Amino acid sequence: MYNTSVMGEQNANRHYLLEEYRSRINRVMDYAESNLESDLTLKELADIAGFSPFHFHRVFSGVVGETLYGFIQRIRLEKAATKLVQNPKKSITQIGLECGFASSSAFARAFKEKYGCSASEWRFSGYKQYSKNGTTKSKNKQSSGNIGTAFDVSPSYTQNKLIWRVDMKDGTMKTDVEVKEMPEMTVAYIRHIGPYQTNPEVFRDLFNRLMTWAGPRGLMAQSDLKVISMYYDDPEITDDTKLRVDACITIPKDTKVDGEVGKTTIPAGKYAIGHFELGTTEYQNAWNAMYSGWLPESGYQPADGPCYELYPGNMEDPAEKHKVDIYIPVKPL
Repeated sequence: MYNTSVMGEQNANRHYLLEEYRSRINRVMDYAESNLESDLTLKELADIAGFSPFHFHRVFSGVVGETLYGFIQRIRLEKAATKLVQNPKKSITQIGLECGFASSSAFARAFKEKYGCSASEWRFSGYKQYSKNGTTKSKNKQSSGNIGTAFDVSPSYTQNKLIWRVDMKDGTMKTDVEVKEMPEMTVAYIRHIGPYQTNPEVFRDLFNRLMTWAGPRGLMAQSDLKVISMYYDDPEITDDTKLRVDACITIPKDTKVDGEVGKTTIPAGKYAIGHFELGTTEYQNAWNAMYSGWLPESGYQPADGPCYELYPGNMEDPAEKHKVDIYIPVKPL
């Protein structure tokens, strides 16, 4: 009986320590994501995590499975790859500097080493042929580069605001899209790193753990509670094993978090919001409707910041489809 009790305490303590490590590393990843244009020195990042700079490289690699500077370089290049396509009027040099490269030549070398083509080649056609394992896509494989061809987009004014109706031409999906100014939101989150597309069990597990933490603290009883999934990476570019998604709920700013639960803010700003009713296999089509259908005809381009899904209904409802709002930060083209 004594040994069983001791073992239980040891397991509980081990679980707490693992959660504490993950929480500290998540803070560093959040900071790096929001400050890619800065130097992101070892001492600065180690201080954020509360670890000694001398050991932080090994700690980060041990938890994430990727070196600290390998992670920073990868998200800088992936962010730049996305910006090159989504911001065609912005110069390549400016994009490189915004993503933290010290010079245009440093950016050019790093980009070509990762993607096998120059940034200008990528912008004009290379991204259509790229696959995440470093090889080129088959010419027979449909590419998301066929902008707008599968959608009908029609703007109209309703109640003094501009609404776009987006319809897939095969009749399988339709949505209304609006652009709104959104306030800053503070959220508690649990992060998943790895594959998640077409796997609802990943999200069910994340939200179960988050709500188990939030329930006893009274956070699930908030009258203005919002339930959110926040995405950081482009699944067309980032390897499945490195994709990041946060299961989130909104919380008061002064809420204390602990263990595997982190706290961050979703920035205020202008967002395009697509309103959908989706089954579990339809999420990718909904995102395509926003990026390939609505965006090219809207007069907007993506702004910096993560995209997210907000679930205005009850996700535990056994209905085949659920209400899902997709939010994309935008700015005028």
